Amino acid sequence: MTRQDDESHPAALGLLALLFFMWGFVTVLNDILVPHLKALFSLNATMAMLVQLSFFGAYFVVGLPAGWWVARIGYRRGIVVGLVVAATGALGFALSSWLSSYAAFLGALFILAAGITVLQVAANPYVTRLGPPRTAASRLNLTQGINSLGTTLAPAVGAWLIFDGSGAQSVRMPYLAIAGLLVVLAVVFSIVRLPVPQTQATTTTTTTTTTSASVWRHRRLRLGAVAIFVYVGAEVGIGSMLVLFFGQTEVASMGAAEAGYYVSYYWGAAMVGRFIGAAIQRRHSPAKVLIVACALATILLGLTVGLMGETAVVTVLAVGLANSIMFPTIFSLAVDGLGEKTSRGSGVLVMAIVGGAIIPVAMGALVDGFGYRVALGSATLAYAYIAWFARYGTKDDS
Repeated sequence: MTRQDDESHPAALGLLALLFFMWGFVTVLNDILVPHLKALFSLNATMAMLVQLSFFGAYFVVGLPAGWWVARIGYRRGIVVGLVVAATGALGFALSSWLSSYAAFLGALFILAAGITVLQVAANPYVTRLGPPRTAASRLNLTQGINSLGTTLAPAVGAWLIFDGSGAQSVRMPYLAIAGLLVVLAVVFSIVRLPVPQTQATTTTTTTTTTSASVWRHRRLRLGAVAIFVYVGAEVGIGSMLVLFFGQTEVASMGAAEAGYYVSYYWGAAMVGRFIGAAIQRRHSPAKVLIVACALATILLGLTVGLMGETAVVTVLAVGLANSIMFPTIFSLAVDGLGEKTSRGSGVLVMAIVGGAIIPVAMGALVDGFGYRVALGSATLAYAYIAWFARYGTKDDS
């Protein structure tokens, strides 16, 4: 083990970036699956959002056990297990195309997401600990930027491959390819040697609790978990309804395929923002940068629901830029100072990603009952809480 306190292990970070790319690509393909399966099975918006419920529900079910498991077997082995489980789910999703059953698709998505949950539990804290604590948020923003490259490409690739008019069969080849790539990555991570980070030195005066103390005693972790919950819910909820939103006559009257390509700009803005954020957070407080991002997201959503029309296409896509630094910044702030309990803390935060299951369904119900203005406007409540967490939730634990 080389000098962990002042090295960031660029080779290891580069390899981990492949994981971030893959799970970003797979996750955002759901934004294409929602309108595709909605049309295929004649669903309303609420039922279509069950795609996100099945996918992100796995985070809630698997998050805490994954944190315990990774703490026992280590980051590298945890990554291999996650890749194998995710590959199994992707294969199952492809096979479900022969059944043409909505329930089968949802079940396979749950297994796929369970594997990705394990990956997130292992990889996110690993990145924060591959270097000095003061640059943890910047490092995680950088790898999340690679994640955003995957989320940027996924809608365009998905629109090209899935919106081809062949019904359930159109998902077969994309998900078989995903399964194959995940297996290849599992083999790579099973044979390479990765640095084993030492227990991170405490970075705040709030982490003098003994190792036997419950991870739930950390105030910033508890509040950070809520912030992750509402952030992922808002981000996924907005992204999931973009294709349908752009198709409204009061917005842009786009067809599904055209709108699917535009979704790439939403996630592309997040990619650009994360690379910019990685640089900014080396010079400015991550908490302050997070507050500014929340203010920007709120303003953009206000303009979207207030103006509608083609202008709303631009403003809602720009929300992706505001979202960019939120997840990695919240994550790094929440686990700050957990030391050897970082893996368990990561499990708590990854479990909170279940917000991506619950909030999109609620937003879908708002669409069915009140329309897109109310549904999109409701996301501002999430950004208000995240700003509060950045300002007050990262104070010393008590």
